[in-house]
Amino acid sequence: MNKFLKANWTYILLGILVLVLFCLRFIHLTLLPIFADEAIYVRWAQVMKAEETLRFLPLSDGKEPLFMWVLMGLFKFIHNPLVAGRVVSVLSGMGTLIGIMLLSFLLFKNKRVALAAGLIYAVSPFVFFFDRMALVDSMLTMFGVWTFIFAYLAFTEERLDCAILAGFALGGAWLTKSPALFFALMLPTLWLFIKSPKKLLKVVSLTLVTVIIGYGMFSILHLGPNFEMIARRNLDYVYPLSHLLTSPFDPLKPWLLQSWQWLVMMGPWSLLILGLGGYVVGWKKHWKEILVLTIWFLGPIFVQSEYAKVLTARYILFSLPFLVIIASSAFLEESRNWLKPLALILAFFVAQSLVSDYRLLTDPSKANLPRSERSGYLEEWTAGQGISEAAAWLQNYQLQNPGKKIIVGTEGYFGTLPDGLEIYLNSHKQITVVGVGLNFSVIPDPLINSQKAGNSTFLLINNDRFKGDAESVGLKLVAEYPKASRPDGTHESLLFFELPQKTK
Repeated sequence: MNKFLKANWTYILLGILVLVLFCLRFIHLTLLPIFADEAIYVRWAQVMKAEETLRFLPLSDGKEPLFMWVLMGLFKFIHNPLVAGRVVSVLSGMGTLIGIMLLSFLLFKNKRVALAAGLIYAVSPFVFFFDRMALVDSMLTMFGVWTFIFAYLAFTEERLDCAILAGFALGGAWLTKSPALFFALMLPTLWLFIKSPKKLLKVVSLTLVTVIIGYGMFSILHLGPNFEMIARRNLDYVYPLSHLLTSPFDPLKPWLLQSWQWLVMMGPWSLLILGLGGYVVGWKKHWKEILVLTIWFLGPIFVQSEYAKVLTARYILFSLPFLVIIASSAFLEESRNWLKPLALILAFFVAQSLVSDYRLLTDPSKANLPRSERSGYLEEWTAGQGISEAAAWLQNYQLQNPGKKIIVGTEGYFGTLPDGLEIYLNSHKQITVVGVGLNFSVIPDPLINSQKAGNSTFLLINNDRFKGDAESVGLKLVAEYPKASRPDGTHESLLFFELPQKTK
């Protein structure tokens, strides 16, 4: 680190990269609507903060709780719960950026490579998109990079302290999300960097120290109830090991093609050209570094493509830093005749990325997102357009009607609704949010009973989940919040209804 930061110009460029990361990620942080999993995680953190006995609440759904534990602390400083959740990911992205620059320098001993890696990671739309979401994947990515860094130092310098730090990073990853298992399984690839075969036994012992500490940290989850749900819920997302023998190419081929599309559209594609340049330039002198980085990049993607029942772009985010470092290694080239075209490709990548980032900052519906991602984050029931606006309306209604009990029914019982609404109304004890089910054509009984009891009663539901005629069943439309348009021009809307008090 001291060598990397030795020159003044390095400080300046590093500062610019940090500024770019912060500026790009904090601008319009809530412009993208809240996503289903974001609503769940933020709501869990609120409940966990309020009730000490529920600090392991995510285990009830088979999820690790570290993201929520960190988020609990941010609620003290950030009033908007969605902003607080997304700030955790922004800060995780900062940790990944610093880690990528340091790891690039450790592997290639070249400041130009390290700074190129930082620039690529800072502006890539793939990273930019998920670093602004209150999802656990940015945190997992950060811990993965730092596990690699400390393990590399432990094995090459034979240092127990670095092995211990690698264990802490691995444990942090394991407490964040189950795919941290990949980091533990790939640690032996770093044995390639051992200076002498005679040191293998010592390095193996250091590896065991790292894994034992990491798993030991993960084992603290035994203190909470429902620990077994982690393994049980993982089975909902992955096939058994025997799947390789029964259907080896299904879903391997479609998931690989999908992953390729995500990298082409969100990478964006010019990153892959730089990656190819990294292989051409670096393989001869740095084949070990390129090989290990390739395993850490492609290994999890291939395994998930073979065994995953569900795969989305964020599931491969933790692999992206290693592609970025491979791409940046193209700048090991010393010949000016080659550096000029490489610089042009990098400039094109930056321009291409900034155009996509600008769209995400100003109008996400116009961003160049893969079909699967656009559908989930902008078009369907998982996208939460209008939830914060409905919450603000209810808060204002409460101020105008002090002492009045307010009941808000929502579709479903878990997820975008009601969790997305509850995170904004958490401190408003006068307002109660209740889930009332899905796909109904009449007003659910709990809301009718609330209306009869004299409460101010409302219903928040997506238009495709309500099958009846609102006016004929006595619902008054307060507001309609349209979602992004589908390719065929249609769109869903979030409908906000009131059940007016019946006059006698």
